[in-house]
Amino acid sequence: MKSKGKIFLLDDEELIISMLSRSLKKQGYDVMFETRAEGALDKIRAWSPDLVMLDINMPDANGLDILREIKNIEMDTQVIMLTADDTAETAVKAMKTGATDYLTKPLNIDEVKIVIENIFERGRLKHEVDYLRKVYLDTFKKDLVGESKVIKELQEKAEKIALAGVSTVLITGESGTGKELMARFVHSLIYRDSTLSCAPFITINCTALPENLLESELFGYEKGAFTDAKGEKKGLFELANGGSILLDEIGDMKLGLQSKLLRVLEERTIRRIGGKKELPIDVTVIATTNRNLQDAVDKGEFRLDLFYRLHTFSLHILPLRERKEDILILAHYFLSYFTAEYKRSNPKGFTPEAEKILLSYVWPGNVRELKNVIERLVVLENAELITPSQLPMEAVRTTCQTSHRCILPDEGVSLEELEKDLIMQALQRTGNNRSLAAKLLHMSYDSFRYQIKKFGLE
Repeated sequence: MKSKGKIFLLDDEELIISMLSRSLKKQGYDVMFETRAEGALDKIRAWSPDLVMLDINMPDANGLDILREIKNIEMDTQVIMLTADDTAETAVKAMKTGATDYLTKPLNIDEVKIVIENIFERGRLKHEVDYLRKVYLDTFKKDLVGESKVIKELQEKAEKIALAGVSTVLITGESGTGKELMARFVHSLIYRDSTLSCAPFITINCTALPENLLESELFGYEKGAFTDAKGEKKGLFELANGGSILLDEIGDMKLGLQSKLLRVLEERTIRRIGGKKELPIDVTVIATTNRNLQDAVDKGEFRLDLFYRLHTFSLHILPLRERKEDILILAHYFLSYFTAEYKRSNPKGFTPEAEKILLSYVWPGNVRELKNVIERLVVLENAELITPSQLPMEAVRTTCQTSHRCILPDEGVSLEELEKDLIMQALQRTGNNRSLAAKLLHMSYDSFRYQIKKFGLE
């Protein structure tokens, strides 16, 4: 039978030691005991128990002094103090010194079992939470990691912001660059050493709801605040208390709600709709946007004071096209991730020609687009290596335009379709100016007119 844990008993009363030892062994615990304080600390250090049950009044030592020494060793050991003195002063001293709990004599064995089981359960939960925090933090780092200087500097800046424990963070960048991922990364850094069992992380999209619904979601409401308010409701700020709230696409928030948000950020209190009480909150507010907030301020669409409040601590994620060093790293990372996710043995990599195309493409959808492309390839392709013919046509076209040299797919290509596509692109780029479009394609105007008629583009 697997041991439930190791418990060390230190009490000068042999009857108590005998009773506890016998009972705890029956419960499945490994037990070691001593009736004298001398040398006990060395045995505790050597055996490294999960729990120590320690008498507060030993003939040859003070239990509180032994407790302090255990804590100074910095062992991952919980301590229950045993005492015949049930006064509040004794309990307070024990807890302040670092005891997890205390029990008064004479001991009730059923109470002892319950207290010990609760301590071990809390310990298991703490280890699980610590493990999950580490796993998720490592996962966020993997998705953010890159060889580009800007990504490394961005990580360092995020870690400094998190270490400072700031209350408001703004994350900007184009759609698909990973703003929410960065928000979760910052959250995990801020609360990785938290004593809370699990700091909440709550998200809301500021463009998904009308202004009145967004307000009630954020701040909650009291019963009777409006027609459909049949009862009171906590808002997301209240639910995120002790953790973080992510306001996604804050640049689209209406001006009326912006002023209420600014008040929350300044005073760190909220008031429910229809409520009269100010409710204090302890929340890290992380806002993201793909808009240029300075331009929005200039247009009168975003409050200047809110912009300054948010912009104090900001992180900007560059688009993927401006950090090309990360493209292949991300592509191989997503390839490994999705082959494991879908339990596939192939594909294992990319041909050199395919890698050139990945690097040449501008990735307008940024990391999200790259991730989606790789997932589709893993699901649909069985070849060991991904070739240019398996990549999206728009990526191949970009390579043709930038290098003036097209890579012929293995299955071939329709030359007429390629010509038609280039003519259409030339017309789009010149605003349907045929003369300029003909010059882009190094064709005479008459030849260009003929091609337009040939492909029915008139």
